Amino acid sequence: VKVKIPFGNKYLDAIFSVPEKKSSYGVILTHGAGGDMNFPHLVSLAAYLASHGVLCLRFTCKGLNVAYRTKAFKAVVEYLKLSDDHKLSGVFLAGRSMGSRAAASVIRQLSQDDDDDGFIQGLVCLSFPLHRPKLQSKLRDEDLLLISCPVLFVSGSADEMCEKQLLEGVVSKMKAPKKIHWIDKANHGMAVKGRTTNDVMEEINAQVFSWLRENIQLQHK
Repeated sequence: VKVKIPFGNKYLDAIFSVPEKKSSYGVILTHGAGGDMNFPHLVSLAAYLASHGVLCLRFTCKGLNVAYRTKAFKAVVEYLKLSDDHKLSGVFLAGRSMGSRAAASVIRQLSQDDDDDGFIQGLVCLSFPLHRPKLQSKLRDEDLLLISCPVLFVSGSADEMCEKQLLEGVVSKMKAPKKIHWIDKANHGMAVKGRTTNDVMEEINAQVFSWLRENIQLQHK
């Protein structure tokens, strides 16, 4: 279902992937610096989640400024929270590359607000860009270290923007419950020599879904 989400004096293009049965949890998903919500990995993940009973809302926000992308993500969270069509108990924010940085930033900002009502249940970072290529000295870890909700990282072990040891070091310092799933030999775009894109996506989708399921169950114990 295509929707237009108000953002300032503009609208963001978005698409709902709706499961057959009513879902009480949703995932908001966005793309990296290039591309849009129709990036094949996002389409694949959204379809997988919806087919397994999780509502997924993916949106496009062009712009290479993280602060701008963060504002847009916040607008989408508000939109879903107030939606009459989809009454959700909570959402998980998910993004690919720069989109995951924006998602982390939204969660940090909202958790510092006094009106944090627990609507956001967790964060999924696909190919989190921890540093620029070959610039390992400057880590983009400030938001991650201040988040307290559960976080899943899915990264390629050969990602030129997220060196394995560096991410493991940051994760060990995080207060939040966290998990890393390494896609063996994958680069930043999740390409692996000798494996098809679909094969890699199946691994990612299954990991994301099983992590979501675990965390939703934890909420209801």
